[in-house]
Amino acid sequence: MKTSDYIVFVIYLIIVGTYGYWIYTRKKKAAVDSKDFFLAEGSLTWWAIGASLIASNISAEQFIGMSGSGFAMGLAIASYEWMAAVTLIVVAVFFLPIYLKNKIYTMPQFLAQRYSPLVATIMAVFWLLVYIFVNLTSILYLGALAVDAVTGLGFATCAIGLSVFAVIITLGGMKVIGFTDVIQVMVLVLGGLATTYLALDLVADKLSGGGIWDALSFVHQSASDHFHMILNKGQVMMPDGKGGTEDAYQKLPGLAVLIGAMWIANLYYWGCNQYITQRALGADLETGRAGLLFASFLKLLMPLIVVLPGIAAFVLYKNGFFQTEMMTTVHIGSEAKDVLRSDRAYPVLLNLLPAGLKGLSFAALTAAIVASLAGKANSISTIFTLDLYKKFMHKNASETHLVNVGKVAIVVAMLIAGVVAPQLSRFDQAFQFIQDFTGLISPGVVAIFLLGMFWKRANGAAALVASLATLPLGLGFNKWLPDIPFLHRMGYVFLILAGLMVIVSLVSPYKEKQTGVEVDVKMFSVDKKFGLGALLVMGLIAALYIIFW
Repeated sequence: MKTSDYIVFVIYLIIVGTYGYWIYTRKKKAAVDSKDFFLAEGSLTWWAIGASLIASNISAEQFIGMSGSGFAMGLAIASYEWMAAVTLIVVAVFFLPIYLKNKIYTMPQFLAQRYSPLVATIMAVFWLLVYIFVNLTSILYLGALAVDAVTGLGFATCAIGLSVFAVIITLGGMKVIGFTDVIQVMVLVLGGLATTYLALDLVADKLSGGGIWDALSFVHQSASDHFHMILNKGQVMMPDGKGGTEDAYQKLPGLAVLIGAMWIANLYYWGCNQYITQRALGADLETGRAGLLFASFLKLLMPLIVVLPGIAAFVLYKNGFFQTEMMTTVHIGSEAKDVLRSDRAYPVLLNLLPAGLKGLSFAALTAAIVASLAGKANSISTIFTLDLYKKFMHKNASETHLVNVGKVAIVVAMLIAGVVAPQLSRFDQAFQFIQDFTGLISPGVVAIFLLGMFWKRANGAAALVASLATLPLGLGFNKWLPDIPFLHRMGYVFLILAGLMVIVSLVSPYKEKQTGVEVDVKMFSVDKKFGLGALLVMGLIAALYIIFW
């Protein structure tokens, strides 16, 4: 990077750091409160909630991983973004009021109140393992990989720098994370759009001629198979990271993205995931719903920022550009082999940005990485401290002690992620790696939560069976039925677990007051403003799927 790039990046660091410190001192309570530290109870506005949701969600796994999937399979990967916009509305209408009405602060707390402490503990451990060894680790790995590609500072140096920056923000608590995420999202969107513009401008300069719209038309014509949302078998063959190809249908099997197990993946992530729901759990219902709706609108923009650059890079590669830059050396057995790596698409584009603009895009990427690391670390700390440490190690711990334990947990989680992160170099398309691993537990979580919320007969024994069977079933399907697309496998596991829960609940004695969670149909009503906004989002999503079917 040039001096002007570093100046832009340093300005970003100063703005975020100064604003974060101002928020910390301005909103700091005289008495230490663990709920204030973990949830920012009553402090976050609707726009801070919405921005924080997106800043925490959009990270290196989207910028690098989803751009890589855009390079490999095209616009179809945007289903994760556009279907998420609809899911956010579903969560706002049906899930959030249940959480707020019952004063739920963590997802294990819901399970403890609805089912039993044992179910809550099992799932708390599951969540911690996935959050640390899959999510936090992959964010750090992809982030360090991208920053190293731009700066050349080395993977280890970049990983340490990102970790330290994220820890500093996280130690300020959820208020600091939530409000600094507003700046992070602004930088993320501006920098992301700058990279998209560069990618199309490069197509115009090297291939199509004309302006940006001409380049976009050229990209659409040159990679028409990359502009379909619903894939058929054999329609798109993509690199497998080992020198061969695989069918993109295995990752996104046709209508499953609309009426299949994509819903399970999204409901798990947006509705049953501490990392995400934590932003809204400290707000009132109106503010929380408005924040989720705002995030839904922001979701509509994300494919433009994270998928389109990958498709443009594919067109450039197909026409003879980046032939060396897109390759990497992998060891298959005892043989070293140069193979095409889709996840290199975004870093390659970043390196072509002009001075100043490169600094802005680099700041956007860093903002996305740091915001996600901070949000994930805070959620890990929250579950460990409130659902495990307080319950089993120190029941009478003071508020100050809990906050201090939470801060230690943040540092320890980041250290573990730093040690494990380099091992992810064995995977191509790291975004799909994340989906595959979270898919092992998401069917069970969604089954337990849905039946727990909307079927009074579901009991603790049924939830225990589902929680214990989730991982073995998922691993079994992966091992013995690997040719079935993973979204289908996830759907089959969900149906089996939901069936098991129904059977166990029906054969168990029914207790009228077996649940400590209150659910009333009246809580699902929405005001006119939210309803109009939700209809607008769903109408836009329907139009996008019709256009790019």
